Amino acid sequence: MSGAAIPLACKGNWPYLNPMVQPISTQQGMMAVARSQGRVAAMIVWGAAGLGGLVVLGAAALWFHYGTAVFFEIIAAGISACF
Repeated sequence: MSGAAIPLACKGNWPYLNPMVQPISTQQGMMAVARSQGRVAAMIVWGAAGLGGLVVLGAAALWFHYGTAVFFEIIAAGISACF
């Protein structure tokens, strides 16, 4: 390799170079994105917790309606049907 540096752009080509020279985004812009991502993550977590609560509530309702023996038979039949 030669020791001479190869310029990426000519010095007189300012219309090409000017759009590339932009200020780096500030911390405020980065914090705004992080806050919105945090809200989405919180909504996903709360949605999953709500869905899990509904599953537990449904299981409890089946338990009280059918009794323990029938409840376990229904669960076992459902699992065996899946596999």
